[in-house]
This record gives sequence, C-alpha cells and structure tokens, in this order.
Amino acid sequence: MLNFDSVMIGTTQPKVLSDFYKKVFEAEPVWDEGDWTAFKIGVGSIAIGPHSDISGSNKEPARIMFNISSDDPRKEFDRIKAAGAKIIAEPYDAGNEEGSMIMCTFADLDGKYCQVTTAWE
Repeated sequence: MLNFDSVMIGTTQPKVLSDFYKKVFEAEPVWDEGDWTAFKIGVGSIAIGPHSDISGSNKEPARIMFNISSDDPRKEFDRIKAAGAKIIAEPYDAGNEEGSMIMCTFADLDGKYCQVTTAWE
C-alpha cells in the first residue's frame, strides 16, 4: 500500500521561495540544509530546493496544484495575500451546499498554484 508523503517544489530561487513559504505556513522549516528546506504541514511535508531541469517561472501553473486545508480559508486568504502571494482566485464556494467547500487560489513567487480550502470530509 502506498502512502502520500511529500511534495517537492523545484525552483531557481530556493532561499526566496523558502522565505515566502515560511510566511504562508507560519512555520520554520523542519529541515534546512544548503539550498534545501522542508516544512511539515499536517501529516505530509513540502520540500523546496533547486532542480537542474527548470528555469524561469512555471509555464503551466494549473497543471498541478497542492491544497492546504483550513477551518477558515477566508482568513488564511487575507494573511497569504498580505505575505505577497499573487491572487489567482479570491475565496469562492465550490461545494454542492452553500458554505460546504470554500476555496481560494494563489501563485507563489515562481508562479506555481496553491489552493487553500476547507478540509475534505
């Protein structure tokens, strides 16, 4: 059986992106070595570091997105916007029942998309 463990974010600017995600996650990295940092988010982790096969910003930022859940995505939206994220979608109701699934989307400094959502039930 497989277990989801982590997401690696490749970047040409690891220190800048790590500093950005410190603000987004409101956390210090659990691992910080050379050009690599990792943050523990819930049961998984996100590692940030350089990758030899990339350059510039993400050309297709919606191809893969990671979601972070929150009890209050609207509040997190305001905080992440103040941290300097580019807003892609302000909070909206994506659920079948009003208020059941609030989502918002931002782009990080490399243009990769992340969504803040209410937790999946």
